[in-house]
Amino acid sequence: MSVLENWDQWKNFLGDRLHQAQQQGMSQETIGKLAEQVGDYLAAQVEPKNEQERVLADLWSVASQEEQQAIANVMVKLVQNDESQS
Repeated sequence: MSVLENWDQWKNFLGDRLHQAQQQGMSQETIGKLAEQVGDYLAAQVEPKNEQERVLADLWSVASQEEQQAIANVMVKLVQNDESQS
């Protein structure tokens, strides 16, 4: 099963990647830019596999670049929040 098929697995996957990036010394700004690039890739290349991803894809498709940056940054915060509560 792909990590994209289950929302919690997807968030855990993102959390692991975020933790690795932080351990390598990446700044929050760099992490945010990478998150935006991932969002662009997913929007263009990957069909959403669950309801949450469909909502994100729909929001991404109508958002301006500034709004997409905000969505990406909010996803980073969501993963960070989940990680700190574990």
